[in-house]
Amino acid sequence: MSDERTKKFPFSHSPFALSQVRCFILELCQSCFFSQKVIVCLGLGRLSKRPCFILLENVKGFETSAARDALLKTLRESDYSFQEFLISPTSLGIPNSRLRYFLIAKRPPGSFSFQTSAEIMEGLPMSESPDSLTVPHNNPTSSECEREKSGTIIFKMETEQELERKRMQDSQETVRRLQDFLQEDEQDMDQYLLPPKTLLRYALLMDVVQPSFRRSVCFTKGYGHYVEGTGSVLQSCVDVELESAFKNLEQLSEADKLKQLLQLKLRYFTPREIANLMGFPADFTFPKHISVKQQYRVLGNSLNVHVVSHLIRLMISK
Repeated sequence: MSDERTKKFPFSHSPFALSQVRCFILELCQSCFFSQKVIVCLGLGRLSKRPCFILLENVKGFETSAARDALLKTLRESDYSFQEFLISPTSLGIPNSRLRYFLIAKRPPGSFSFQTSAEIMEGLPMSESPDSLTVPHNNPTSSECEREKSGTIIFKMETEQELERKRMQDSQETVRRLQDFLQEDEQDMDQYLLPPKTLLRYALLMDVVQPSFRRSVCFTKGYGHYVEGTGSVLQSCVDVELESAFKNLEQLSEADKLKQLLQLKLRYFTPREIANLMGFPADFTFPKHISVKQQYRVLGNSLNVHVVSHLIRLMISK
């Protein structure tokens, strides 16, 4: 990158480079796509017809970047009303953590139907939250947690605090169970089982969940190809206790270790199941020529439809 370009765009070395930011600009009967680079570098004021609405999404961390500061400066100079959010689908009762930065903006003289804040909102305004979220969390009391802690077997590579956090997540009745999003037809599921080599190498690093759990970690474009940090895997055989399968695992021979892990029948979530968690309609399908690996990639780069639909409703309501 030349020095001249660096001076012109001092934030271009940021991991949140402008060309990598997705910005969706919607108008009443017309949709168009602009990169954030167009909005910030050219300026909204230079557009012959400024968009009525702007919806922007990026990864967590963008809110502390220089690119975000430049974006807000441009919006203020153009007199746009805007609100920033940090939202995960779990706030809508969906058992999948996918924390993302969002911004909605409205062209003057428009204003939002909710009370905006100069601070980044963590979650949706109360008026936009689903009715199901008004149910109080049924979290265990501190004494119950202490009793559980005393008998906890620390397995895999998780600390006691991490296990506690997961128990708290699974106790939140405002979040649906994973089983509501799984495919009912269990035929051809063998292709999604984790191969022995993967089990032996990554068993202690995987986030293992069961159908009754109310949580799963973010699915990325590397899911199905890489294991660590790309998404949860599902324990198909729930008759086997997860903790017992991992207990003393490191002390076993490779053959015994594999035998113990195979009992769990760990598998990847199918693309259809991830699409369900992402809010895609039941009749959504991929073209037949798209491979499973490609399906995982595009889903990992996608947006949660439920979250975006709520934000659009907030954005266009008067």
